Amino acid sequence: QVQLVESGGGLVQAGASLRLSCAASGRSIVTYYMGWFRQAPGKEREFVAAITLSGGTTYYADSVKGRFTISRDNAKNSVYLQMNNLKPEDAAVYYCVAGRGPITNRGNYDYRGQGTQVTVSS
Repeated sequence: QVQLVESGGGLVQAGASLRLSCAASGRSIVTYYMGWFRQAPGKEREFVAAITLSGGTTYYADSVKGRFTISRDNAKNSVYLQMNNLKPEDAAVYYCVAGRGPITNRGNYDYRGQGTQVTVSS
């Protein structure tokens, strides 16, 4: 079992930055692909970003490409999502996920955290 705890969400103005953190426990994430999803009220879950085991390759939704950066620190058993130039449409609950296989926009993960709220005012 992998437990995931997100932090770093909050209320910011459009154009601001936030850095989300995801702390894993229970097992080392070194053998898990990691990613972030988000869900806004009344909307479906949306893939945001994913990162491979070593962190050498990253993937992003088109809506966040160039603004968000996913990274991982296997020594700290943590994953991060740096979000720059936030827009009101980025507002959602952000979830950290872990999977035994590559994370894709199909939502193929094995573990998910409780989420952290991001609110962006215009």
